[in-house]
Amino acid sequence: MATIVEELKQRKPFPSKAQEAAVTLLRTAEIVNRHLDSVIAHSGITGQQYNVLRILRGAGAEGLPTLEIASRMIEQAPGITRLLDRLETKKLVERRRESEDLRCVYCRITPTGRNLLATLDEPVRHATDEAFQSVNNLELARLVRSLDHVRESLQKKEEHP
Repeated sequence: MATIVEELKQRKPFPSKAQEAAVTLLRTAEIVNRHLDSVIAHSGITGQQYNVLRILRGAGAEGLPTLEIASRMIEQAPGITRLLDRLETKKLVERRRESEDLRCVYCRITPTGRNLLATLDEPVRHATDEAFQSVNNLELARLVRSLDHVRESLQKKEEHP
């Protein structure tokens, strides 16, 4: 197994373990993301579009406002409206204004969108399992817990600079 220093062909070690961890995390996330995107792409949608569909499926029949979808995205998408436009063109989501506030648009997944997700559930689960096949469940639990701590700490700093 190659270390991140070897993989990136660095001549010097990282100045800190935190920096090494950050680079390793970013590099690994990119590789896992490409692996999952290759499975999702066969269905004609992007990873971000898949993420929106999963969020809307989880929201149920009432759907969610556009900004709420954006806040739940794994990878923040500044162009959430364009992303939803593309999904609506493919008839995977529908949008409606449901309040006096004309800026508030509710989005719902369509039956076509739900069917598409259903066809992707097993291939995505398999690809995820494949990505982490060399890591046991205890190590995965530790990894998730460690990443939760990092994310929580950074989110607190964003809220209270």
